[in-house]
Amino acid sequence: MNTLTAVAQILVAAAFASIPLLRHRFGGVAKAAAVAELERQGIRPAVLEENRLRFDASGHEWWAPGSFAAAALTTAVLNLAGNPWGTTLTWVFSSIALLANLAILQSQLGAVKSVQAAFRRKGDPELLRVDVAAFLKAAEGAFPAWTRVLQNVRHTVVFAGSALALTGAALV
Repeated sequence: MNTLTAVAQILVAAAFASIPLLRHRFGGVAKAAAVAELERQGIRPAVLEENRLRFDASGHEWWAPGSFAAAALTTAVLNLAGNPWGTTLTWVFSSIALLANLAILQSQLGAVKSVQAAFRRKGDPELLRVDVAAFLKAAEGAFPAWTRVLQNVRHTVVFAGSALALTGAALV
């Protein structure tokens, strides 16, 4: 059962690692599309930099999913080695991964409202004029269509893989 649990954790790690990799690869294109949309709306593109709004894999867009991937890989190695810490850490990290993925999914489903609220909190009058739905659609549209499919696969892998790992930990 440790091997099956470890395989599930490796798949979860790959799913989390895909987030910053895609943002690193296509973030520049997404930013260019977002900038073009801001210009279309008559808003200075510099407002993005002034408010530290990014589309690449910097900051939390890298360290958060990277940390989840590292934790899942570490736990997988412990499980493969038969180390009892593997089971304990599976309970901890797989539970956190499930909850984090729920938060990511909710964030993606409510992106427009979330970004509008963030823009309000920034207090920049120029950001308040942004048509957020069009802005996000432009940025998202810059990513290849297959990345949206991958996003759904990633959610499925994280939910199913974490549940499978927790089931495996319960049976040890």
